[in-house]
Amino acid sequence: MRTLDVITVHRLAVPLAQPYRLVFGAVERYDTLIVEATDRDGGRGLGEATVLTGYTDETIEDCWRVACAVAQELAGGDVEAARSRLAALAATHPFTATAFGTALEMIEGSVVLQLPQSVRVPLVGLLDAKGETAMASEAERLLAAGYRTLKFKVGFDPAKDAARVKLAQRVVRGRAPIRIDANQGYTAEQAIAFVRALDPEGIELFEQPCSAGDWGSHLAVAEAATVPLMLDESIYGMADIEKAAALKSAAYIKVKLMKLGTLEALALAIERIRELGMRPVLGNGVACDLGCWLEGLVAARHIDNAGEMNGFLKATTPLLAEPLVVSDGALQLEAGYLPQLDPENLARHRIDSFTCTARGAVKEKTA
Repeated sequence: MRTLDVITVHRLAVPLAQPYRLVFGAVERYDTLIVEATDRDGGRGLGEATVLTGYTDETIEDCWRVACAVAQELAGGDVEAARSRLAALAATHPFTATAFGTALEMIEGSVVLQLPQSVRVPLVGLLDAKGETAMASEAERLLAAGYRTLKFKVGFDPAKDAARVKLAQRVVRGRAPIRIDANQGYTAEQAIAFVRALDPEGIELFEQPCSAGDWGSHLAVAEAATVPLMLDESIYGMADIEKAAALKSAAYIKVKLMKLGTLEALALAIERIRELGMRPVLGNGVACDLGCWLEGLVAARHIDNAGEMNGFLKATTPLLAEPLVVSDGALQLEAGYLPQLDPENLARHRIDSFTCTARGAVKEKTA
């Protein structure tokens, strides 16, 4: 029986190189929770939760409060009991539960973490420039860097968004499929007007046009669209995947590790998506390098399209001592690699730190 010895949770504020523009506001920093756990045999594990309200109902304040309480509860206990506790926590705090859950999987030596050989996971490139000249330059840069799928944000104004998509199609010239993401920005009427204005040529999919819980609107948009629909914010777990299939409201389903609790649960969700006749897409564009590396491991085994685990590329500094490498538009995953935190960068971005053992807890506020 494995016994957890020490659990440390860190609350971080990681600045981005430039604001990440989403419908519900520009993201200027990542509010991130990092979990470090060790067992009494020397096993070590790490986990991440980067909290963005709109992607989850959790707030960073709530995540931090719950994480400190859970760390105290789990320290000194056995890993099996911890897994049961975290499965229950995932129902209300999936992001928080995931930070702990992946740390436990690392301690236990999950097979997902054991790559038999080095692999490449293709990533999407974000096409975000405004104006034809700037967009054309950005498209050429992304294509030259090896990206073979591009992503484009909409959800602001249907008519202007449709015009910008046409511009994107013109500058890309069919050299890469384009994913369009509205991040819940439209009403059903707006989304239907938008899809009716689209030329489907070169468009791979249209992601999350309406509010997460508005299944009826997504079905109406799917029925009107000439491009495949993908759900993202609507999907938290297996029940939502089953519902999407039953309603026939999407051809693609995007999943994120931080919503599923563990690497094992993420892999099962991906396979269930396929069983139900839909196509899985994986990746978190709002995550640090630890979370993106973990998703990359699952993608290497279970995904056959461009990954969206590119959030780490937006941060000013890595959290891992050995930074992730992107080459020719793909995340390079090395066999035998196990992540170690960079203590200097961790300290630079840390707001709070809380350490628990079976003998007690120590809280250090650093900012």
